[in-house]
Amino acid sequence: MSDTIALKNKEDELKKLRTMRLVRTLLPIVGLFLVFILFNFLTDGRMISHLPLALSQVYVIMIASMGVFFIMTMGGLDFSQGSILGLSAIVICMLSEYGIAIAIAGGILTGAAIGAINGYFYVNRKIKSFIVTICTMFLFRGLIKYLTTNSPVQGAFYEYDYDFDCTEFKVGCTLFVVVVGFIFFSFTKFGTYLKAIGAGEKAAKFSGIRTDRIKFLVYVLSGAITGFAAFISAVKTGSVTSNGGNQLETQILIALVLGGMPISGGAMVRFYNFIIGSLLFVVLSSGLTMIGFSTQMMQLIEGIVFLLFVAIFADRQALHVIK
Repeated sequence: MSDTIALKNKEDELKKLRTMRLVRTLLPIVGLFLVFILFNFLTDGRMISHLPLALSQVYVIMIASMGVFFIMTMGGLDFSQGSILGLSAIVICMLSEYGIAIAIAGGILTGAAIGAINGYFYVNRKIKSFIVTICTMFLFRGLIKYLTTNSPVQGAFYEYDYDFDCTEFKVGCTLFVVVVGFIFFSFTKFGTYLKAIGAGEKAAKFSGIRTDRIKFLVYVLSGAITGFAAFISAVKTGSVTSNGGNQLETQILIALVLGGMPISGGAMVRFYNFIIGSLLFVVLSSGLTMIGFSTQMMQLIEGIVFLLFVAIFADRQALHVIK
């Protein structure tokens, strides 16, 4: 009799677990459509007519969030993305007069170098990732302000015949980055290793995964990806001010959580998390702006939504693995 009750209780727990997984999978996708329909209704159809303008904000967030997605998959955090983007954009603008290829390479290398600094202190000096990246965020934010003290750093993009600030180019760049990331994450050992580290680093290490090397390289990769996103940002504005990349790390974190990204990473991570999340964040922000909410009210609403999604998607038993 007791065995029957125990078996029934176990089956009930499995049903609840499957239901919760289904909710976690469908909620971001359903939420994206519902939020879009809601704001389209509240703005009397202006959401559809202004959709191209709203989507113009998604390219930088989606590209940069993919790098942070890799970091969070293995249980880490990165709060330095805004500073990486701002400093990389400055380098891109400075090098733009020597050619687009050189400018892009300079931005990517700058991002990768900052990512290497983060990775070194995180892996080799054993400092928690959120502490390291908060420190580098302030460090390089100060450098950005110093470099732009007298005036914004101007780019020489106007000298080129091709208009890099066009929808076709930005969509093409975004699709290229996302497709390459999808192939590596889904069809190589790269994604498997990241999930294994996120689920349990000690177990991953015992299984033969070189965890320290992978963690370091992922931070370098994330920085390089954001360095490329800085090019998209630079050609859009044509210059970089002291606010370049400001609040990007917050936007990325909110976008990932809205997309259903488990804070602790691990096996429950899905590649579409950052794609759906980036779209949902941009639609939410654009809709609130069209309605006429102030910046403070928008931040309040986004904070409430963020906390709600964290409560839904956080695995409380695995939160201790955040490194």
